[in-house]
Amino acid sequence: MSKATSDSSSGEFDLDLDLDGATRSKAMSSSGEFDLDLDGATRSKATSDSSSGEFVAEYSVSAADNLGPFGVIMVLFETQSGFAIFYFDRVSLYKPDAMENIWANFVKKCRADSVLWPKKFQVFKDKYDAINLDTGLNNQLTKMILKWHLPGQKLAVGKPEYKTVIEAELGILCLYDEPVMELMRGLKYLMHSIVPEEKSKLAEEDGLQASQGLKLLLDRYGFDVKPEMVNQCIIETACNLYDCDSSLKKQTKSWRLASDFLEEVSSIDSKDWEIPKLATALKIVCYPEDEIVFGNPHKMFTPNELSKLVTDAPKYEDSGIVKAIILGRYKEMVFLYDLKAQHKKELASLIKKAKEAYEAEQTRDWRGERSFE
Repeated sequence: MSKATSDSSSGEFDLDLDLDGATRSKAMSSSGEFDLDLDGATRSKATSDSSSGEFVAEYSVSAADNLGPFGVIMVLFETQSGFAIFYFDRVSLYKPDAMENIWANFVKKCRADSVLWPKKFQVFKDKYDAINLDTGLNNQLTKMILKWHLPGQKLAVGKPEYKTVIEAELGILCLYDEPVMELMRGLKYLMHSIVPEEKSKLAEEDGLQASQGLKLLLDRYGFDVKPEMVNQCIIETACNLYDCDSSLKKQTKSWRLASDFLEEVSSIDSKDWEIPKLATALKIVCYPEDEIVFGNPHKMFTPNELSKLVTDAPKYEDSGIVKAIILGRYKEMVFLYDLKAQHKKELASLIKKAKEAYEAEQTRDWRGERSFE
């Protein structure tokens, strides 16, 4: 756990970084506590309870509305010796960017605990007899599914033939698609933590090593890695990088809303600016005498833009902007970019070592084959 604390009355902030890289920061003002995960830096961009001074974000989720009630789907997960039943957060499965995010829920059990709820595991002497296209479902698996299935709830399964059999015999609508397969990879990766009764091992390539979301992240950062090269250290470090990206992404809306002040006070159109540039501009108008610790403002801005920001700084005193929140957000952003750079460097080193080990093994195998020729 990393934590940086300071006096918010002086414009400082309190930053709490959890073990997985996710960040939360809060700043205080005379009117109450502003949660910087919301849009506190803007005057009317969030709703407020006048009695408590707390801001409440408004949001709506409709992507998973057709997946049934109760906020969870049911999951039938097959292990080497049997089947397990889980409930899984249905929204996490079908958000627009689900394929980028599902894998990160399964890097560690503590992360999975917030979206996954184990219900039952049973050993089956003959799994083929339990469910197949020829004989359908046996009595044991039928009872297990029906005991935990909620009315209207959909069931995620790991094989297309399971979907066919269960829909035909039990009338339960089943899910089998890419997000479900990504979910199954995560379950396999954590199998011994979430199904401790299962003692058998699965092939590593069936787990997060084959995750499409992990591959998307590695590709985005220019890492060309084969699934068989991916190890636990690479997965966990990639997840740290993912957490930094997620925290920075959460900041984006707040910065975009706060950019209204630049338009209203200085007539500066910043809608196309990158977030570091936008954040630096707002930091300058709030604290023009402070040193800019991230990037070079003379390279970020044109001479006219930089001059305008410094000259107009006094005008922001009565604009309604909350300086403590801007400063807190700015310091959080700088912290996250620095942390992101560290994780990226560490990931590059781990991947280099993994490639070298993989290539050395391939060479040994090739020499072994040649010796038998």
